[in-house]
Formats: sequence, C-alpha cells, structure tokens
Amino acid sequence: MQQDETTESGFEGSVSVSPQMKQLFELVRRVARTDASVLVRGETGTGKELLARAVHELSPRARRPFRAINCATLTPELLASELFGHVKGAFTGAVKDRRGLFRLADGGTLFLDEIAEIPMDLQARLLRVLQERSFVPLGGTDSVSVDVRLVSATHRSLRTEVEAGRFREDLMYRVRVVPLFLPPLRERVGDIEALTAHFIAEFNGQGFRRVESVSEQATAALLRHRWPGNVRELRNVIEYAFAVGEGPVLGVEDLTPELRGEGPPPGDPGDMTVAELERQRILDAMRESRGRKSKAAELLGMSRSTLWRKLREHRLQD
Repeated sequence: MQQDETTESGFEGSVSVSPQMKQLFELVRRVARTDASVLVRGETGTGKELLARAVHELSPRARRPFRAINCATLTPELLASELFGHVKGAFTGAVKDRRGLFRLADGGTLFLDEIAEIPMDLQARLLRVLQERSFVPLGGTDSVSVDVRLVSATHRSLRTEVEAGRFREDLMYRVRVVPLFLPPLRERVGDIEALTAHFIAEFNGQGFRRVESVSEQATAALLRHRWPGNVRELRNVIEYAFAVGEGPVLGVEDLTPELRGEGPPPGDPGDMTVAELERQRILDAMRESRGRKSKAAELLGMSRSTLWRKLREHRLQD
C-alpha cells in the first residue's frame, strides 16, 4: 500500500471511497434540507456523530448551535439536568439556574448518541418536547419554548427495544422519521486502505515520523482484521504504529498485538459470531492491559464509557 492513496472523497469530516458510503452521503444531503428527525444506526466507532454533524452543517440551521450528548454516560438525574436544565434549588447542589441542551441548541440541532439508553421516565419528557416544542426545567414551573432539530444514534434496534418494553413505541416513531444506516468498516469496500492513507497523512503532519508506504504483510493484516471498533479503532492502530515504529515503511511489527496475530482466540475465528469475536477481543485487551480499563479501551479503539457498557453486556464485570 503506497502512501499516495486518494482521500479526496471527503464528506463533512468523513473520508470514504466506498459506493455504500457515497450513497449514504447523497442521502444525507437530501435529508439535511428538511427538519425531519433523523436516527443514525451503526456500530461503535463508525462515525455516527460525524454524520450527525454533517446533517447539521448542510442544513439551514448550520449557523445555529450544534450540541451533542452521549446518553449512556450519565445517571438518569444528570441526564435530565443536562437535557432540560434546572432552576436554583431543584435538588441538592443546584445552587443556580442552569440552561439545558435543548435551550442551548435552540434554533439548531441536538444530537443524542445512544438514545436507546434513555430511561423510560425521561423518554416521556423527551416525547413531550418533540410534540409540543416546549418543556419545563427541573424544579421549575414556567414552560420554555424551543425550536430544535433532533438527530439521534444507537447501535441497537429500537424496534427490538420497543418489543422488550425498554423503549416507547410513540417516541421511536418520533425520532426515526428518517433512519440512516452507517455500515461497519469491514463492509465498506476500499475504506480500510483509504482511511489508512488518510490517518498516515494526519500523523505524518505531526513530524515525529514520516511513513511513505505500508508493507504487504501489514496491508494484509489490516485487511484481514474485522475492526469491531471500526474507524476509531483503525485510527488508534495507526497512531500506535507511529508511536512504536520507525522509518518510512509501516511494517506488520508496528501493528497492535491482535493485528500481528498474537494470542488469537482458540478455534477458527470464522466460526465465531460477531458477539463472540467482540467478547474475545475485549478479554484479550483486558489481558494485554493487565486489567486497566482506560488502556484496554485505547487498544480496542473505543471510549472508556463504551468499554464499561460492553463489559456489562458481555457479563465481564468484576
């Protein structure tokens, strides 16, 4: 892989050469012209917030605020305060009024990442805002009117969450007027090569190493990997290679242990489900990091909060 790959297919911060992504970008351009609520489906690390920002930047609201929050990282009480704000004295520690994200995003766009994690009682409040375009801050009595476009994201199927009784059906229809599906990196033809070239160019600009090409063995390892952490994981792998390697050729020895083929899970990986592969990779990363979750999250190419959630999902909590 020579370091002259094209990255000219950039789209509002995203880089792609795959036909699937080009079709998605065209759909985003059309959707952005409207005020319809958008739901972005995609795995962790695929770039859901970048897509949400593209919807905003290409819309008539582009000159107004864009605000974002990850609903999976806060307690229900903190999430309610972040979204709707509160008045002084609303709860212990509320020493002054605070404007929530709905007010801060007035006239613009609010991005709710991992919307499936919102508790049921807060879902009712969110539905009311979308229906009436107004809400009452925590502890307040006066209604506040807002004009906000909602873009949401989730790695789960909201229909499945509705069937399980964890998500309101009426809210689902409100937030997924236009569903957008962001394919995982392993399904995006040509994007592993294009993004590798893009990230190499990015780190070349930092001046501590200049990579001119990628060896055949390293290219094969990059193409063979399933990338459960998607684009974020690929960027972290290239950053790792710049940190540990030297010289103008990025070799297989510069890649992370899992890409070098060290310590693979027993059996044929092709016979394992995606969930089993993900669980094994988390176990490998926790072993490699000696139990340090921040380091394991870095190796996996995901945020610490995402790792915590996946540890719970795979029942790997201590």
